[in-house]
Amino acid sequence: MSAPIFAFVGNPNCGKTTLFNALTGLRQKVGNYPGVTVEKKEGECFSQHGKRMRIVDLPGAYSLAARSPDEAVMRDVLLGRRADTPRPDRIVCIVDAANLERNLYFASQILDLGLPVIVVLNMMDQAESAGLRIDVAALSRRLGVPVIPCQANSGTGLLELRVAMSRADLAPSPRPFWKLPAELAPAVDELVEVLRGSGRSAEATLRAEALLLLGDRETLAAAGLLFAPEALPVVERWEQRWRSAGYDWKGALVAARYGAARVIVHEVVNASKVRSGPSLTDRIDAVVVHPVWGWVTLAAVLATVFLSIFTLAEYPMNWIDSGVAWLADTVRGALQPGDLRDLLTDGVIAGVGGIVIFLPQILILFFFIGLLEQTGYMARAAFLMDRWMGRVGLDGKSFIPLLGSYACAIPGIMATRTIESHRDRLVTILVAPLMTCSARLPVYLLLIAAIVPAEQVPVFTKVGLMFTMFALGTGGAFFFAWLFKRTLLRGEQPMMILELPTYHIPSLRSVGLHMLERASLFLRKAGTVILAISIVLWALTSFPRTEEATPAEQIANSYAGHLGHAIEPVIEPLGFNWQIGVGLITSFAAREVFVSSMAVIFNVDENEEDATVPLRQALLEARWPDGRALFTPLVCFTLMVFYVFALQCVSTIVVVRRETGSWKWPLVQIGYMTATAWIACFAVRQVGLALGFS
Repeated sequence: MSAPIFAFVGNPNCGKTTLFNALTGLRQKVGNYPGVTVEKKEGECFSQHGKRMRIVDLPGAYSLAARSPDEAVMRDVLLGRRADTPRPDRIVCIVDAANLERNLYFASQILDLGLPVIVVLNMMDQAESAGLRIDVAALSRRLGVPVIPCQANSGTGLLELRVAMSRADLAPSPRPFWKLPAELAPAVDELVEVLRGSGRSAEATLRAEALLLLGDRETLAAAGLLFAPEALPVVERWEQRWRSAGYDWKGALVAARYGAARVIVHEVVNASKVRSGPSLTDRIDAVVVHPVWGWVTLAAVLATVFLSIFTLAEYPMNWIDSGVAWLADTVRGALQPGDLRDLLTDGVIAGVGGIVIFLPQILILFFFIGLLEQTGYMARAAFLMDRWMGRVGLDGKSFIPLLGSYACAIPGIMATRTIESHRDRLVTILVAPLMTCSARLPVYLLLIAAIVPAEQVPVFTKVGLMFTMFALGTGGAFFFAWLFKRTLLRGEQPMMILELPTYHIPSLRSVGLHMLERASLFLRKAGTVILAISIVLWALTSFPRTEEATPAEQIANSYAGHLGHAIEPVIEPLGFNWQIGVGLITSFAAREVFVSSMAVIFNVDENEEDATVPLRQALLEARWPDGRALFTPLVCFTLMVFYVFALQCVSTIVVVRRETGSWKWPLVQIGYMTATAWIACFAVRQVGLALGFS
């Protein structure tokens, strides 16, 4: 007998994923549902008797009437309408015990599906601290299904949940706990007959599907789901009849569910104490969402995050860098000189190492994101940013993907899946690479070192230059979001409906699993692409072979050198020559490759103790054929501006292609960012020359 499949469902912020992580631990895998970009999380847990149980963690939602790709997948899996994913055998519906009435609305839709259901009362500690005592046995009787009190972040109730999940006699609720309005009953009966004739669903789900069609047909159509074309005339006929009679059928459905939930809460919840003042959440929110102190708090949080990324990550990054260098030296010493050794050291190891070295920064960023999400602060940050995001046509939900893009655009782009509006999601994807990711930092640090030697200027000048690059990228992202929302992706200003959850103590176990999961995704999706492209670029710089040539001469005569000479007329107005052009081409695999490309092109001695200093000196000594300095302060600054705006990351392009399902948008992204980079660099150079800089 195969292991039963459980679907974990619930409202956002109910602790569903924390419970999933607590049950499955490392026995989970993350992928994507075929044909869509929604994340698929599956895991296993075992009963007390060793019985294996499969768990699917479905995206959080407030209703089965889906408004985003995440919610649409959740609905389709529960209805058994995804050919690639079997319909779950049982459902675990997690509800927030402190907000029982609101959570019971979604639970009523889940119970309507006709599958065996277990209701988990999570966050019982918060309900108790609010003075709420819930009669669990009475709630179980009213719903007709097992109800398990739980506290996922501490592990309380996990044993009881495992026992309930392993019960062989688990059955669907014998009756709905809410009553269908009499005016809607004939329409539901007629739709059930039509849907039964289509043969598309099990009998138990026909009524739930009929209610969904009557409740929000437009939303279902916009989300790409029409259960049966023959049902639409029936729905339209009944809608027209109700409109003529002035009957609000949608409101009646919602009121019926909430009315029943309100009655149940009144019966099973006892408020043991009357709150005499604001709750702890209210007192914290008085500061963190305050018109003034809220921004101070947000600035302090972001400063802590970025300072940690740039300081705490330094040591593990140095260790990884040393490890990559040791591995390259080991391979170099073990193999005879030749193409194979060069491929492994300069292509494979250098290519993968260039990505792995930034993994500590990615992990630190996701550690903080996990903490901010689990404590409930991330929703407050989105709330504060909503007004500013609204000025460019987006809502506050776009803030979180853009924030993630500061570490790497790839996870930032993947985070746009929670944005309901297709246009807003596309706009956020298109501008996310403009945020200053960690891959730009090696380029900036090298060029800043060439512009302002440490012995001549105070350190805040370098900090100011770095801040300028961050500000240019962020400003560019906001500008193009505003432009796209008024031209290419014109649409109405979205209204953000956002829940501000109560503050929670985060589960470090769940945060750690989240970090490991994201690190694995980052390395698999980005590292493999970088590896392939690095090998291709190694071949371009290594062939055709020039006998007895220096490394610089080999580069000049290679295929990559020919490409550099070919694009020199295009980049020369920016102050760049063919050698810089080769660096621009090779850094298309990853921006940080520009640094190693410059080291090879200018024949920097890699045996120096600190390669950055000799490379900086080599840049300062580089000359045009007529003897003019190549890397002047103006050229270095212009190059930094180029890397602010140019899309020099093939991994990002691949991810955008996968997230949008088309090559159209990656090509649009490459086109507008490359054009912006060229125009901005040309303007910077002309202004600089006019001001007397060379």
